[in-house]
Amino acid sequence: MSGIHGKGGTGAPGARGGGLLVAGTTSDAGKSVVTAGICRWLARKGVSVAPFKAQNMSLNSFVTREGAEIGRAQAMQAAAARVEPSALMNPVLLKPGGDRSSQVVLLGKPVGEMSARGYFGKYGPPSSGESPYAGGREALLGTVTECLEELRRTHDAVICEGAGSPAEINLRRTDIVNLGLARAAGLPVVVVGDIDRGGVFASFFGTTALLSAADQRHVAAYLVNKFRGDVSLLEPGLEMLRDLTGRPTVGVLPFAHGLGIDEEDGLRVSLRGAVRESVVAPPYGADVLRVAVAAVPLMSNFTDVDALAAEPGVIVRFVDRPEELADADLVVLPGTRGTVRALEWLRERGLAEAIARRAAEGRPVLGICGGFQALGERIEDEVESKAGTVAGLGLLPVRVRFAAEKTLARPVGEALGERVAGYEIHHGVAELLDGADEPFLDGCRVGSVWGTHWHGSLESDGFRRAFLRRVADAAGRAFVPAPDTRFGELREEQLDRLGDLIEEHADTDALLRLIEEGVPDGLPFVPPGAPGGTA
Repeated sequence: MSGIHGKGGTGAPGARGGGLLVAGTTSDAGKSVVTAGICRWLARKGVSVAPFKAQNMSLNSFVTREGAEIGRAQAMQAAAARVEPSALMNPVLLKPGGDRSSQVVLLGKPVGEMSARGYFGKYGPPSSGESPYAGGREALLGTVTECLEELRRTHDAVICEGAGSPAEINLRRTDIVNLGLARAAGLPVVVVGDIDRGGVFASFFGTTALLSAADQRHVAAYLVNKFRGDVSLLEPGLEMLRDLTGRPTVGVLPFAHGLGIDEEDGLRVSLRGAVRESVVAPPYGADVLRVAVAAVPLMSNFTDVDALAAEPGVIVRFVDRPEELADADLVVLPGTRGTVRALEWLRERGLAEAIARRAAEGRPVLGICGGFQALGERIEDEVESKAGTVAGLGLLPVRVRFAAEKTLARPVGEALGERVAGYEIHHGVAELLDGADEPFLDGCRVGSVWGTHWHGSLESDGFRRAFLRRVADAAGRAFVPAPDTRFGELREEQLDRLGDLIEEHADTDALLRLIEEGVPDGLPFVPPGAPGGTA
């Protein structure tokens, strides 16, 4: 084949790279993993590839070098593609602030809060004869397709990730991330199904049969994810599925333990955390360290503790009761999109009192971003919660005022004698008062209580080891950080494992044809189609 085989960039004026959209039968079917795997497989072939997700809903985000905020999953996929992440890769990011509203981040910058009705449709009741979903998102389709086209002009291939299910028929009219995008950009679609949940054949068939004829023309193939057992036992079902739908299955990916990716909305430590799916190396020293992460409401960027979970002998778990802090050597208050709400939650559950007792006893506590703000003396918030002045936990000499403009930065510095890199995403502006024992990144330390706005600082290997030594000393543990744990290398190994899954268990020739040649001709219609023939 000619086309995208290692061109290293389209180059020619007006040239346009290939594309593919990875959809899923459900949320958490494996779209992010498959997208990252395809990106790494293509990158290893010398193909210039970029990831893309038109609209992401997640509290886990990342800051690009240009100061744009995007979903962490897209930053991870960019790492898989071996390219620098950019706002083009995730033009719309929704950051939930509650059950009914989200902050809308457009091209990397927040543009305001919006209710679900306001985003998915109009702010008020629809006029007679109008669709109640004829507002918000529809206007963004042009922006989204322009970003995708720019990526296709500068890369050999763009692998797009859908969201949720493409068969969410109540939202189809304003869809900009699944079939709405596929049709606007002429993309073939591969639908991923999680067979570990059961019902994968019904999910594939039902997803297709609920789409309109125009949408179905873009659904080109299926891909089975998380299969356990003998693939030959699955083959009769795959043949029947092809007979029923006229579409092939282009891969059966095995269930793989301990795959590490940056989660969108799940509550799992990616590399070797709370679920402990993989074999964990024994502690380097004579003891382990136990880390308890307070599972505060609207928790954001909990991937900060991945680097702790990657250390041999460090046990990370999420907790929501004061009793669960009793044996913890370190308590982490993570980031949150609702600092005031998190404070209320900590107090209601008795965790605030338990954390204060720990501090008085000299037992380590670390606050990151919203967690750092909660540890301070006072919060003035007319932006996020609009609660006005609220008392913090009073464990750090810090006052926080919420600003309308969000801080988005990629700081570097030094702490505990080691170089540190991180990223900042926050509205809260911290004023450091007198009384700190020492500065700590942009925050401070008092006794065994530490606080900083910097996300990602624990990924700096030397700093992480120095911090864990301080924690072990304060906790009285004979824990010694392993000298050879390199978090960046662990991430690379995980991304290579994703690439291996695609290379070894998918029909890569079929995937290349779809990426290069686009939507196949002659894909049959699967009745009944969308209700009323919509979209």
